[in-house]
Amino acid sequence: MAEDHPSRYVKLRKDQAPLEDIKPGELNQPIDVPQLHVHKCNECGQPLPESYQAPADEPWTTGIINCAEDPESCRTGLFCPCVLFGRNVEQLREDTPWTGPCICHAIFVEGGIAFAAATAALHGFIDPRTTFLICEGLFFSWWMCGIYTGLVRQSLQKKYHLKNSPCDPCLVNCCMHWCALCQEHREMKSRLSDDSVTPMTIVNPPPVQEMNAAGDSPDSASTSANGAEQVQVEMQAI
Repeated sequence: MAEDHPSRYVKLRKDQAPLEDIKPGELNQPIDVPQLHVHKCNECGQPLPESYQAPADEPWTTGIINCAEDPESCRTGLFCPCVLFGRNVEQLREDTPWTGPCICHAIFVEGGIAFAAATAALHGFIDPRTTFLICEGLFFSWWMCGIYTGLVRQSLQKKYHLKNSPCDPCLVNCCMHWCALCQEHREMKSRLSDDSVTPMTIVNPPPVQEMNAAGDSPDSASTSANGAEQVQVEMQAI
């Protein structure tokens, strides 16, 4: 008969049992590692160095009521604000043509103003309840248009790190819509000006030189040598 060997396992008594049972999945919880907390760019997600500091908000180059500084944009914003808004969106978003925002602005702003003027002119011919509903709808569409144009202004501020001037972008476009459009156009015009031309230097290359064969006459060889000596590089500054 095989001899009985003592067991290598220790049997715990009741008072030595664990105080609480481990629940399933309790040991698979994520661990917080402070070294992995790296500041990343909000646009591309690349990690940034510890010394990186976000650029501070800069003031606008012109005030919101300084429309007279640019007479062209002032006239366009006064008589055709839809065109000025379309140009602003096109300069801000290169993949968006100016015609789309221009048409939307013309329908909701210029069209709303014309509809409101027609409603006021026909006062007495339209039922007062209908007039109240029309005015309420126009007021709502004006605020929606202010929010849309305010989002465009907010994108401009985010692109150039501009501060709110004088207040929230949507509120500015609702209360001072024409002045806001002119200010945005002047800001982008000053930052994306194409008037300054970088001086360039044009270097004309020397003429092509051909190698003569061994059997050519000495006169032709001397002529090519003289031509090579007369090669000059002309530099013109524009």
